[in-house]
Amino acid sequence: MVALALIRHGDYLKRADTPSALQPYPLTAKGEEDVREQARRFGEWLTASGYRLNAEIHCSTLLRAWQTAEIFREELATLFTEPAFSRSFPALCERSVGALANLDVKEIERIVALDPRLAPLPKGWKSASHFRLPFDGAESLLEAGERVAAHLSTLLATHRDNRLQLVVGHGASIRHACYHLDIIPFSDIKRLSMFHGHPVVYTRHPHGWNRLYGNWKQRQTADPLD
Repeated sequence: MVALALIRHGDYLKRADTPSALQPYPLTAKGEEDVREQARRFGEWLTASGYRLNAEIHCSTLLRAWQTAEIFREELATLFTEPAFSRSFPALCERSVGALANLDVKEIERIVALDPRLAPLPKGWKSASHFRLPFDGAESLLEAGERVAAHLSTLLATHRDNRLQLVVGHGASIRHACYHLDIIPFSDIKRLSMFHGHPVVYTRHPHGWNRLYGNWKQRQTADPLD
């Protein structure tokens, strides 16, 4: 069966208290080290499983996701069906806050307060799956997940059996995509997160999904972003 390996990028340099996940910063040194270790452990499982990897690794366009994909390409080089390469897709990015990208929470709330057309932001707006900021280009977490789910559905429809597809993206949009694909229920979106660089592997069969490798992380905070 075709299998999807869903991978959250490694730890990266980011601005504090900034809900935009479209930050352009690279992995930290520790992030690189942790991803490399996770890739090596995954390689041990792959060797025993009999799965081969599709040569094209799919990742988001953000630097931290591409760097994570490249580390997996390097560490798993002998397990691909042919020489591997990473390909970036905007569809795999995290939720966009549009015109408010890369502003911190305090500034976002100040901008909203300055606009007489807008109501104050609701409590917990950052983690509300249905909420979309009222600015051009913004999307809700569910909309971001739908975008990622559409990309994953295309992969499932076009790939051959007994191949494993690496997909490197972002924690919140992957979780919301998994809800859209009926991998997890809606209630699990807030309960679960993803470990940095740790693949969660699923196969789809006629009656649902099987998890073959990896574990979800139990979330400790209300912040949904990565």
